[in-house]
Amino acid sequence: MLKKWLALSVIVALVSCNSNKSSNSPDHLLVNLDTTVLPSDDFFMYANGGWIAKNKIPDAESSWGIGNLVQEEIYIRLVKINNDAAAANAPNGTISQKIGDFWKLAMDSTTLNSQGIKPLVADVNLIDSCKTVAELLKLSAQFSVKGVGSFFDYGINQDDKNSNQMLFLMWQGGLGLPNRDYYFDKDEKTLAVQKAFKRYLTTLFKKLGTDSVKAVQQSNEVYDFETKLAKASRNLSALRDPLKNYNKKTVAQVQALLPLVNITTYLNEIGISKLDSINVGQPEFFTALNVAISSTSLNILKNYVKINYLSSFAGYVDDNTYMDQFAYNQTLNGAKTPRPRWKRVLRNQDRALGEALGQLFVKEYFDATAKKRYEDMVEDVRTAFKERIEKLTWMSNETKLKAYVKLAKMKKKVGYPEQWKDFSKMQIGKKSYVENVQQANIWWHYYKVNKLGKPVDRNEWDMNPQEYNAYYNPSNNEIVLPAGIFAIPGKKDSELDDALVYGYAAASTIGHEITHGFDDQGRQYDADGNLTDWWTKKDADEFKKRADAIVNQYNEFMPVDNLRINGDATQGENIADLGGLVIGLDAFKKTKTYKEAKLINGQTPLQRYFLGYAYAWMYQTRKEQLANQVKTDVHSPAKERINGPVVNMPAFYEAFDVKKDSKMFRPDSLRVSIW
Repeated sequence: MLKKWLALSVIVALVSCNSNKSSNSPDHLLVNLDTTVLPSDDFFMYANGGWIAKNKIPDAESSWGIGNLVQEEIYIRLVKINNDAAAANAPNGTISQKIGDFWKLAMDSTTLNSQGIKPLVADVNLIDSCKTVAELLKLSAQFSVKGVGSFFDYGINQDDKNSNQMLFLMWQGGLGLPNRDYYFDKDEKTLAVQKAFKRYLTTLFKKLGTDSVKAVQQSNEVYDFETKLAKASRNLSALRDPLKNYNKKTVAQVQALLPLVNITTYLNEIGISKLDSINVGQPEFFTALNVAISSTSLNILKNYVKINYLSSFAGYVDDNTYMDQFAYNQTLNGAKTPRPRWKRVLRNQDRALGEALGQLFVKEYFDATAKKRYEDMVEDVRTAFKERIEKLTWMSNETKLKAYVKLAKMKKKVGYPEQWKDFSKMQIGKKSYVENVQQANIWWHYYKVNKLGKPVDRNEWDMNPQEYNAYYNPSNNEIVLPAGIFAIPGKKDSELDDALVYGYAAASTIGHEITHGFDDQGRQYDADGNLTDWWTKKDADEFKKRADAIVNQYNEFMPVDNLRINGDATQGENIADLGGLVIGLDAFKKTKTYKEAKLINGQTPLQRYFLGYAYAWMYQTRKEQLANQVKTDVHSPAKERINGPVVNMPAFYEAFDVKKDSKMFRPDSLRVSIW
């Protein structure tokens, strides 16, 4: 997945893949430069330093960059859609009614603040009524349907080894902190997060009427229980191995792993009556979970479920409850003030009704002509990748032939879905904001449950058209490119030259996602999306040798304090970044712009190609967020996503005259070449 950090929105001005018209408006690639920095010393700062110097991170944000600029422009349009829907009083059950009512209740801060946590009390009281662990586990299953994760996670996805079938999976989970490492690392930032988290737990218990001394005790008890789960959880790198996290078992075998949880009862409570098999991602976690539950008192387990319930819905009730959660999150992201309510509501609405909102959006802002433009660009990049595979000296013809088939069968989804989801049964009403969120969660839960036992819908999208993001799905062997990912803020398509666009869109997005089909994870899936080994042993070894080189390269980077990038955990994204740049450049070299080699605003087409790529990662990030990203994210920070891949490309050295004494210089023996 591309992941540009935020779930961002749709296109305001469409980029053009073939326009070289001049314009009197500022050239983004020129005005953002910091010419006091040599591109051969720090390409990230050369390309983006001018913009960074003039644009502080807003107090409400943990990072700020290109995606936010797109989002700010689109927010106005999203608000208009919501206000129009709220004023329309549309018939019950229509998309406009759901969007309008969700917006009105979420924006009514007066009512929310007068209610406090009252909308949550009834369910919390149900927790207190549980007399046994079995009753509590049954209730936690019911709560999971509403969107509360306790004890472990589960989901419904395509079977990795049979992509035509949907499979129920059980996954490690149940942690309040971002991942297992936060419970054990002892660096200064992590200790601050631990302290803030415990303080937040104490605040939640006090909201439930517990006195201060007792609340501290209860928060420590819950934290200790979660630490037991963390100890049994796999780390970020281990979770990236699809084979080791594929452990298909019968229901009886799962029951043997977790005897304290009646699996059949749990499944019934979440709407599943018949199930032949379950993929247990991390069997050792569930064995440890059983021990942790059996060795923990019922009261502590109740308090654990209470905390999960309250924290899950803290953002949908009164301002004070939200601010308590915000205070803890500050240690993770460094934001100084909360985002305004209307922006928070838009983000929450995107999770609940994003595709419904997208239906209204694309009617006005992304037409069929734009959709075709980017579909054609995908084919240009696909062709370039095939030609690159043909020239590989380290891959055998046997594996190449299968790679051609996979590449040819890779499905492209561009802009918006051909078929929209039917939201008619989602119950969005006029009672409360939190109930609307829960009803949306319930709808999504059963939407996924109803996939079991049915043919896989390969036309479905897992992102909304208005998102500034993209992804590769190995089980479908598809790339999904929402309309929003192609936006350049404040620019019309006639103002954008090919060089900028091929770096910005063809390299950082299209080529990146195509390469994911052939990264360390994606290459393990065949043309039909099944987890199977289609490589010869020699070719697999040759690939791993090259992948290990990129792991070693990124292990060198230290983006914040003494925290290094985890080259193993981030290798898939780093491979995709390098691959996207390489094949995007191959595609660009076929354009008229590249072949004519005319200067564009004083820059060569090759220079603008690399600057266009750097523009796609124009971000500045607070230290707290950087530390969190290094610990929890499979994506490298923005600076390393620019400086990391370019130093492996001879064309970059040519474009910016990188010499042996330049800081960006990397010896031939250390340059990574995979595709």
